[in-house]
Amino acid sequence: MQNKDVQRAHLLGFGLDNDDGHKRITQAEEFSIVGGSQDTHERMTETVIKTFEDIKNKGETLRTIEPQHLSDLIQKNSPA
Repeated sequence: MQNKDVQRAHLLGFGLDNDDGHKRITQAEEFSIVGGSQDTHERMTETVIKTFEDIKNKGETLRTIEPQHLSDLIQKNSPA
């Protein structure tokens, strides 16, 4: 039985530039990346993985991190 008071957080990323017909989905416990071209999907996945490493290194979780700080980390970890 699941406790109704448990708060969950999940980061969801959508890539909208897919024109090759492939369906790309990458899932982990706290994030899902859906769609995008191969390059976009790989870049989004890399960004999210690095972001979660930073969150963990700062002793935070997706549930506890401030939205602005999360946004800053995602920007920092996005490939140029």
